[in-house]
Amino acid sequence: MHQELLAFVIDVGKTFLKGVPISLALAVVFTVLTWFWACNPGRPWWRKPDLVTDLCYWLFIPVITRFLRIGMLVAGAAVLFGITTADGLIAFYENGHGPLAALPLVAQMAVFLIGEDFILYWTHRLFHGNQLWKYHAVHHSSEDLEWISAARFHPVNLFFGAVFADVVLLLAGISPNIFVVLGPITIAHSAFVHANLDWTLGPFKYVIASPVFHRWHHTTAERGGEKNFAATFPVLDLIFGTFYMPAGVLPDRYGIDDQEFPTSFGAQLMHPFKSKAGAPQAPAPVR
Repeated sequence: MHQELLAFVIDVGKTFLKGVPISLALAVVFTVLTWFWACNPGRPWWRKPDLVTDLCYWLFIPVITRFLRIGMLVAGAAVLFGITTADGLIAFYENGHGPLAALPLVAQMAVFLIGEDFILYWTHRLFHGNQLWKYHAVHHSSEDLEWISAARFHPVNLFFGAVFADVVLLLAGISPNIFVVLGPITIAHSAFVHANLDWTLGPFKYVIASPVFHRWHHTTAERGGEKNFAATFPVLDLIFGTFYMPAGVLPDRYGIDDQEFPTSFGAQLMHPFKSKAGAPQAPAPVR
């Protein structure tokens, strides 16, 4: 028992340490960039009122995501393929399996990115419905939207969102080796689209999600909060009629229309379970 606990603590520590260099680099980069190209000029990210809450999500969500993914992968291999031993699981997942694993890693990355974004687009839309919104409201609760707000996700939202998409594609045969490259890129891009930048990416606005594209998603429902669901490829919003980026206008108000929504990390994690089931809630406040 003690050995298992020690191994768990060590694993958690390694997950923390892996994120430190990336986090520090992102902090420096976005501090410099927002100095010159802020979408909403004002106080810097390190002075936002709910910074401690964002830091808690930024530090703990990678750990939660990692163990949720492992749990779902173990369950998926057991149910779908009858693999239950440790050695069997390692052999099954180590380099992927089936036709997808035979593709070059670059091709697997492309398949993964496209497949994941398609799944996330639709799960994201589901989380904007009344039944699931109370979990997704955590992500929209930041009124001072900054790069560090990117990790603000409730574990339930993670489980049926990013973790679910990852597990589906890994079970389909994609090799976990792709995460060596895609892991840091995904973190950086998620921080990028939440950053306080006025970048639209011009002619590439349909190709890669930009800060302005995603910041519109964090505004009021009537201003864009029910648009721009794609995490990476805005062309999905274009195809399904949810693309929104008005020319010459920048988003400026963020948050949710729930004055009683808590601001602390622990309270936010518990809040959805105290909310009335099915109670209508709208993204972002009107002030």
